[in-house]
Amino acid sequence: MNEDWRNGGFGLYVHWPFCQAKCPYCDFNSHVSREIDQSAWVRAYVREISRVAQGTSGRVLNSIFFGGGTPSLMAPETVAAVIEAARAHWPFANDIEITLEANPGSVEAGRFAGYRDAGVNRVSLGVQALNDDDLRRLGRIHTVDEARTAFDIARRCFNRVSFDLIYARQGQTLQAWRDELAEALEMAVDHLSLYQLTIEPGTAFGDRYKAGKLRGLPDDDLSAEMYFATQDICARHGLPAYEVSNHARPGSESRHNLIYWRYGDYLGIGPGAHGRITQGNVRFATETPRNPTAWIEAVERDRAESVRTALSPQDQASEYLMMGIRLTEGLDIDRFEKIAGHPLPAGQITYLQDLGMITLSGDRLTVTDQGRPILNAIIRELLAG
Repeated sequence: MNEDWRNGGFGLYVHWPFCQAKCPYCDFNSHVSREIDQSAWVRAYVREISRVAQGTSGRVLNSIFFGGGTPSLMAPETVAAVIEAARAHWPFANDIEITLEANPGSVEAGRFAGYRDAGVNRVSLGVQALNDDDLRRLGRIHTVDEARTAFDIARRCFNRVSFDLIYARQGQTLQAWRDELAEALEMAVDHLSLYQLTIEPGTAFGDRYKAGKLRGLPDDDLSAEMYFATQDICARHGLPAYEVSNHARPGSESRHNLIYWRYGDYLGIGPGAHGRITQGNVRFATETPRNPTAWIEAVERDRAESVRTALSPQDQASEYLMMGIRLTEGLDIDRFEKIAGHPLPAGQITYLQDLGMITLSGDRLTVTDQGRPILNAIIRELLAG
């Protein structure tokens, strides 16, 4: 029996595909819809939970994560029904983390108490910027004042509150980011997700960039300076990085995201959701149809898994390396060897150590501060061996 997943835990990801508006930088599976039949979505989620629970009964569920899209457009009753369906199929960990992503608009903030009563115990707010000009440029439909009001409501409803900011934005200076980050840290409860703006193909920003119309983006040197300033400022404020883009007070790390990065098992339900699930001695990668209507129709036929691929030991080892090396705690090299059936390449390790990009301590391989900005290159080097 393959029990490797226990090193990371077991979670449930629930994708809500709808947004009020599509942000120009977003490449997530999100759709704008004026009317949503919440009862139809309740039926589909509950039915799909019953299906995916087969073969995993008895496992302790460590986390539930409502992602999107904009899950704060879900009715609290919809959220409650999903949580109760999960509770009916798996025993909950005593410290289960149930997170809901929310936009900081007044409509969503008005639902926070309902989500708390439904069982949500952590909320993650998509603030993205703390000035109104940049919020408009990012396509956000909330203001800074609305974000602050939503944050205050969230803090009253939940003990655990996180919010996201994007930096390396158009026209942003290093000092402007330092000032904005200091402002964010005055608000922060226990967790911040701080992402460098990336221009993804197929997005509105991607199209503008390709046409030469996305001006004022920081160059690589300035972006790197912003990254290092972020690490330093957050650490001094008691929220050190535990992952490339995530900062938390010790003990307040996102347990659900740690399941991904520690390469545990997770079930993905909802349009376009991905999963990794171990059954018997085989670990599977799963995907679902991206289109919301197609997903609901597939659920009704008990065929919502559009992809179910058995992962080879090498595939699993590569995924574990790509995920685990993002963590400040690093990669367990003994675990990598057990999964892959061979050790990490000694030549590449020595080369990267000599460059000061990685360190080895006991059974842990960690990326140094100097190596983090070129993490993808380090991953490629290790996988090439």
